Amino acid sequence: MDIRIFKTLADLNQSFTAWFQDILAEKDDVTIALSGGSTPRSLFNYWAQLPEGEIDWRKIKFFWGDERCVAPTDDESNYKMAKEHLFNFIPVSDKNIFRIHGENVPEVEAKRYGDLLSAKLEPIHGVPAFDMLMLGMGDDGHTASIFPHEIELWNSPENCVTATHPTSGQKRVSLTGKVINAARNVVFLVTGENKADKVEEIIDHPHLTEKKYPAALVQPDTGNLLWFLDEKAARKLTGVKD
Repeated sequence: MDIRIFKTLADLNQSFTAWFQDILAEKDDVTIALSGGSTPRSLFNYWAQLPEGEIDWRKIKFFWGDERCVAPTDDESNYKMAKEHLFNFIPVSDKNIFRIHGENVPEVEAKRYGDLLSAKLEPIHGVPAFDMLMLGMGDDGHTASIFPHEIELWNSPENCVTATHPTSGQKRVSLTGKVINAARNVVFLVTGENKADKVEEIIDHPHLTEKKYPAALVQPDTGNLLWFLDEKAARKLTGVKD
């Protein structure tokens, strides 16, 4: 586990981008799964204003780790967020954007997207594997759209499942644990003081949290797990130096 802590969100964005550029340099085509949330939005804004040529966007195929079951024009759509903060500003072809169709029947879409991943991603041991998978973490310990009250979905044999938000009841389509842990590089982007308790629990006491929090089950087969944290999210960690 590689833990990196930053004083500011700007520092985190810059460091993450430098790390990502190393991933891009290794392959002619790179598949990434994006996350929703405020921290990725800040990263997308940073990417959108980079000088031309800083990132070769033509090499990247974009997917998502989860999506709310709403239309792509809805303000809650993870796809809409990425489009408005990134895709509208970079030279990316529509044929390289593979969104989850949140407007479809959730169960049908989970099957469709799972099949799409099998068709588009190079597998590892029969499981579709992203080159880079971006994750957030909720202050309840959820990741992607696998929530603690449905933690059993993590071990689904499917590539994607339909999940339900515990408070709103909103349906989501989410990757499952086997696809998340098959990724060649898995990165948590976590900021904010409200995440500090779960960050400390999951990083400092992983064996105690695996049965409680889906985020604790993120254990990529490659061992390539990175945490990009700001100081507020990392403030309760022990034995970690900036």
